[in-house]
Formats: sequence, C-alpha cells, structure tokens
Amino acid sequence: MGIFIKLAWRNMFRNKRRTLLASLAIGVGLAALIFTEALVIGMEENMIQSATSTFLGEGQIHREGYQETQEIERTINKYDTVVQQLEASPHVKTFTGRLMSFGMATSPSNVQSISMIGVDPESEKHLSMIDEAIVKGSYFTGSNPRNILIGTELADILDVELNDRIVVTLAEAHTGELVQEMFRISGIFKFGVDEMDRGMGFVRLSKAQGMLGLAGQVHEIAIQFVEGEQIGRQENARFWQDFSKDGNVAEGWTELQPQLASMLEYTEISTYFMGAILFGVVVLGIINTLFMSLHERMFEFGVLRAVGTKPWEMGQLIVYEAACLSVISIVVGVILGYLITWITMLTGIDYTGIQFAGVTFRKMLYPVMNVHMFIEYPFWVFVFTTVTGLYPAWYAARMKPADAMRKSF
Repeated sequence: MGIFIKLAWRNMFRNKRRTLLASLAIGVGLAALIFTEALVIGMEENMIQSATSTFLGEGQIHREGYQETQEIERTINKYDTVVQQLEASPHVKTFTGRLMSFGMATSPSNVQSISMIGVDPESEKHLSMIDEAIVKGSYFTGSNPRNILIGTELADILDVELNDRIVVTLAEAHTGELVQEMFRISGIFKFGVDEMDRGMGFVRLSKAQGMLGLAGQVHEIAIQFVEGEQIGRQENARFWQDFSKDGNVAEGWTELQPQLASMLEYTEISTYFMGAILFGVVVLGIINTLFMSLHERMFEFGVLRAVGTKPWEMGQLIVYEAACLSVISIVVGVILGYLITWITMLTGIDYTGIQFAGVTFRKMLYPVMNVHMFIEYPFWVFVFTTVTGLYPAWYAARMKPADAMRKSF
C-alpha cells in the first residue's frame, strides 16, 4: 500500500498545470461552500436579531384569542402573577408590558388611523430599539404624561413637527365610548419599516391605561431571554407550556413571525442544493482530470499489467491519486474559504435598510465561521473525490496490456 500511495502522490506532480487547475477548481468550490454557509448563518442571526430586538422580542404572552380578534377587552389574565413568575425565571433577561389600541390621530392638517401603544419607558428601552430609533427629539424625558412618539412618515402625513400637538381618539374598553386626549410630539422615530413609521404612536403605559379604562392591565408582554438561550426557537419548550395557562398564550418568535421562520428553513434547504451543485462540479472535474491522466499514461499502465500488476492494484493506484488530488484541493479550499470569510468579517456587507421576509436589516451583515465548516465540508470533498475515483479505477483495472500499449502509439 505504501508504495502505491507514494507513486500516486508523485503522479500528481507529473503534470503540475493540470493538477493545479483541477485542485483550484475543486478548492474554489469548497471555499464558496464555506463562505456561503458562513454568510447564511450571519444573515440568519442578523435577521433574527433585527426582528426580535427592534420591537417584537424573542417571545410574547397574550390573552387567548387576542392575536386573532385584537379586542381591547382581552387583557392578560392574572397579570401580577405572570410578572412575578417572569421575574423568578432564570431564562428571562428582561420583559415589558404593553397596551395597544386602534385609534385616530388628528392634526390641524390631516387625520390618520394609528395603533396607539402604551409602553413603560424604563423597561421598554431595554427590550426594543424605540429609544435608538429616535431621529428628532428625545425618548420620554421628564414626567409629562402627554408625550407621544410618532414615526417620520406619520409626521409627514399629519404635517407636524417636534413639539406640535395632535389629538388621539380611542374607544374605551367595555363601554365603547370615544375618548380624546391631546398629546405633544416629544420624539420622532424612524425604524425603516412602513408599518411602524406610518402607523404607530407610543405613549406612556399609565396614560394608555387611563384612556382605555384598563388600569393595571396590559395586552402583551414582550420577553427577551438570557444570552445564549434558544427558547425563542423552540416551540415545544417547557417555558411556553408554563406560561400558557389561566387563559393566556405564550409564544416564541417562530410562531409570532412564521414567515421569517419559514424563510430561514428554505435558506438552509437552498444551501444544501448549492452544495449538491458544487459537489456535482467537483465530480465532473475529478473524472475529467483522472481520465486525462489515465490516457496520457496508457503505455505505462500496459507495462505494469504486463509485468504482473494485478487489476485491483491498478484500480487502487487511481483511487489513491483521486485521494491525493482531494487533499491538495482541500488545502487550497480551506485556505481560500478562511481568507475570504475572514476579510468579509472585517469589512461586513452593508444591507442596512433592506427589507426581506418582513424584516428590515438594521446592522451590517457579517459572516459567522464555525469549526464544523472546516471539518464537515472538507471531509465530504475527500469522500466524494475518492468515491468518484472508483469509476476511472474500474476502467483502468479492466484494461488489457496489449490494448493499452497499442493505444499509446
């Protein structure tokens, strides 16, 4: 075996140009696969972070049926008890309660329907990015209960500026009577999401509770988990079962944003398809390289057979040559893949502001390298290359000495 491995390795460098081109082609395919997965992982993490940290949270608790009906009477049952349980949970990093209602915002110039959301300023800024999205004014400074934050598009529609006043009209819970309050615009935000910039207004939670007649109640609790926890992606986790009781429903972001979860699944599938295509190219390149080498050395193979080399030993030599080619290709591919990914990790890719699957990228996109990329993919390249060498090896093993030497002339 040792002599055949040495002979196969030396044969690789008999035609250096062909070996270099073949290994470069296979290596580039391997590097592309490594870089693509690193980019996909980075994109997934970026999208999940953008979706969960902007406003959604990694999970939410609602009253049963609230998500479907949006009835303002459907507030969370036993709110104080739920808060105590969340505070005691080792998985929860932070959470905040919200009160939501549809209403009308009126200015001297125009009228626009909005979703008025009551938030607790202190806990909200630790979970969402409302305070970071402020482009004019400030985020609930002072203690004025009539401060309101609106989006840039809503400000354009209403033709208002910072410190202007608008009137918000809502329907009170249980009675349905209309309630009007005047608010002063203390901040204007821009998330880059039309639904938020055009149709949302944020006020203090206590003020919203007073207007709706829902003192001490909320419609939604948004949750952020401790770093490293993957509970938001686990639909059957015990956490959701523990908080889905007393008429309430607890759900992770995969259920709250099913289109994003589906898109991420399709992204993984597309990565496998790309891998299959690249490995197909690898197979064709290997077969072509080995057969070219085989036909160039017909006379040598004929002589080897004539002096008593067994057919299976001939095939073994070709398989070893394929394995040697894969080793060279893996070295080239791993180095290229690491360098390209590392450089992109330093520079990043600017996708900020682009919307995809209902999510707006808010940060630079950076690839994420994992150890398995440099173990799993090179392993499969080695396996595919070696297995692909079986066909040329079978061809070489079936050659007759006389035919081989005759074809070489």
